[in-house]
Amino acid sequence: MRFASIGSGSAGNALVIEAGATRLMLDCGFGIRETEQRLARLGLTPDQLQGILVTHEHDDHVGGAFKFAARNNLKIWITHGTLRHSTRYMPAQFDTPLEVIDSHTTFAIGDIEVHPFPVPHDAGEPVQFYFHDGARKLGVLTDTGCSTPHIEAMLTQCHALALECNHDSQMLLNGSYAWPLKQRISGRLGHLDNVSAAELLGKLDNSRLQHIVALHLSEKNNTPDLAGRALATVLGCEQDWIGIADQLSGFDWRKID
Repeated sequence: MRFASIGSGSAGNALVIEAGATRLMLDCGFGIRETEQRLARLGLTPDQLQGILVTHEHDDHVGGAFKFAARNNLKIWITHGTLRHSTRYMPAQFDTPLEVIDSHTTFAIGDIEVHPFPVPHDAGEPVQFYFHDGARKLGVLTDTGCSTPHIEAMLTQCHALALECNHDSQMLLNGSYAWPLKQRISGRLGHLDNVSAAELLGKLDNSRLQHIVALHLSEKNNTPDLAGRALATVLGCEQDWIGIADQLSGFDWRKID
């Protein structure tokens, strides 16, 4: 199993997961041409994907998903609540295969077992996922305002973890954003700050962890150094072992042994 990102942040998100002969894209917040160009950096073409999983309806996660799927005849997996709030992104003639999923029900796509779980975020029916290939487990968590016991149960004993470190609380508080936006981001339906992400990480069994990557960093309210330091402190590892996803380039393939 391996995974990579073609971009992570408020301007667009997409993660690629590969196991055996199956390749899935998690979210697609970029336009068709940009998504193709970013996939090419990973050595992929759209026809090598089996489909797109959608976490929620915010533009930076689903803005390009339906058009990209329609162009390349890719199936989409999406919750009912997210679908209900996503119709504005659909092309006029959208007849691409689409499957509505339950946020608590595991399903398989080719060689990948997909485990969705609900998260607290200001969206219709947001979910995040962990992925299993029969031997290795990859957990992904972004766009959640706080942790829950269920989230922690889903993400424990991962071999790899991609974890939101959206903002530094003091940078957000002292920054230029309007007060209502600051409240939204820092609220329980917003985004994880570095300290909260580290606290969540500390509650997990990380004995199998081979990779950890910080995702969805705010360009104005966080720095790679602050996010990396927070996670490294909890794990007791060197800070340069912590991966940081970038808005422009995401991160390159990481193989899970």
